Amino acid sequence: MLYYIYELFNINILQYISVRAGLGFFISFCLTITLIPKYIKWAKAKNASQPINKWVESHAAKQSTPTMGGAVFILSTLIASLITIKLENLYAIGGLIVLIGYAAVGIKDDLGKVLSGDNLQGLSAKGKMALLIAISLIVTSILMYATNFPTTLYVPFIKAPILDLGNYAIAFWILVLIASSNAVNLTDGLDGLATVPTIIALSTLGIIVYLIGHAIFANYLLLPNIKGVGEVTIIAASLAGGLLGFLWYNSYPAEIFMGDTGSLSIGAFLGYMAILGKSEILLIVIGIIFVIETLSVVIQVGSYKLRKGKRVFLMAPIHHHYELKGWKETKIIVRFWMISFLANIVALITLKIR
Repeated sequence: MLYYIYELFNINILQYISVRAGLGFFISFCLTITLIPKYIKWAKAKNASQPINKWVESHAAKQSTPTMGGAVFILSTLIASLITIKLENLYAIGGLIVLIGYAAVGIKDDLGKVLSGDNLQGLSAKGKMALLIAISLIVTSILMYATNFPTTLYVPFIKAPILDLGNYAIAFWILVLIASSNAVNLTDGLDGLATVPTIIALSTLGIIVYLIGHAIFANYLLLPNIKGVGEVTIIAASLAGGLLGFLWYNSYPAEIFMGDTGSLSIGAFLGYMAILGKSEILLIVIGIIFVIETLSVVIQVGSYKLRKGKRVFLMAPIHHHYELKGWKETKIIVRFWMISFLANIVALITLKIR
């Protein structure tokens, strides 16, 4: 909408992605921080509380905390994005489909848990995966067939692509979207634990996508130049603003949880940004906390099955392991935030060393 005001009235400042991204950030932040208290009041009245993992005794006090707060910051992001982006930009449309589609699956899953009162209930694993694959297929098909998006694969420190995925690109991109989505979902177990690393990752990926969409900067840094992808930086900024507003109420002790509604959608959007930024491999560094959490689950399950019931961690994901070792929740959260921040500094440094 703002871009069309620029075209209509020739307000030059509105042509810049950076300006519209800043506006999107603040619009989403203000909407979220205003709407969350109203949502908390409504959710408590409807008893829409997060079922707590019965194996984590220290979380018993969180039993009455409202969930599905992700719906609020996703809604705020959508409103802010629709105000600030070019609506004809297919990359931006793809980003909105990711947010809406994955959030819808998350809502369905959260409702099943809330209504059953069991954190392990909700959508079946097969049903959930089928829906996520279907949404991912729609988005990746837009990239493959409706745009000129390249199917090449890049790795850090190397300026040229290592291979062209060709027709296998869609399968790889779907894997990135779903893996990223579920990694964030696994991490969302402590107050603010997934929120801040996501804001940091969005900042890094937003920078990368903006640079790739800018011909001069891309050429200087030996990055591929993909016209039009920079517009998605505005959605990333809007989502970061919404998450920051959410963090005001989600920081320890949390007054609200994002639920699968939030974690699935923000995780998938990180994957989408990584695809647009040709940073699918670099996403391992950018989302290091999400990777560590996921690997801890894989290692724990693998060890239990292969070593006849023996476990590597006291409990997985790994943040529960440290809880059972006696670490305070706030200590775990802040230390994980620090690791995320440092890893993203490293990721940005790789842009120059190519």
